[in-house]
Amino acid sequence: MKLNAKEYDEMTKKASPPSPVFTDCLWAFFVGGAICCLGEGLSALYEYLGLGEKQTAILASASLVALSAITTALGWYQKLAAKAGAGTLVPITGFANAVVSPAIEFKCEGFVTGVGAKMFIIAGPVIVYGVMSSAIYGVIYYFLGGGMA
Repeated sequence: MKLNAKEYDEMTKKASPPSPVFTDCLWAFFVGGAICCLGEGLSALYEYLGLGEKQTAILASASLVALSAITTALGWYQKLAAKAGAGTLVPITGFANAVVSPAIEFKCEGFVTGVGAKMFIIAGPVIVYGVMSSAIYGVIYYFLGGGMA
């Protein structure tokens, strides 16, 4: 069966349900906001416990990463992401999910060839290009007069 572009477009419209864009955006907004509020709450808790500003920031970030990794391992993060979409891509939690998901998926292949080798299959390019672009930015900044202060 050979289809032209118009016929193919009509078939895909029939087969694809309409996306509730407004509802999806609300879910993403509120879930992303809730994750950020959780981070702020953790910061406030650590500050209340008497930790300094630097330790508070480090512990809040580490706590969000740990919670994201745990909920990913339990299969809850994927269920939340299916409903909230981009709202779960708050950088620190989304990154932790991107590292843990492949590790869990390939654990049956062993710790070295499965977990170790596949852990950064999704997040690896982000790390590589992030480090590379920051190094390039640093060199440009240096030569444009930022120098070593």
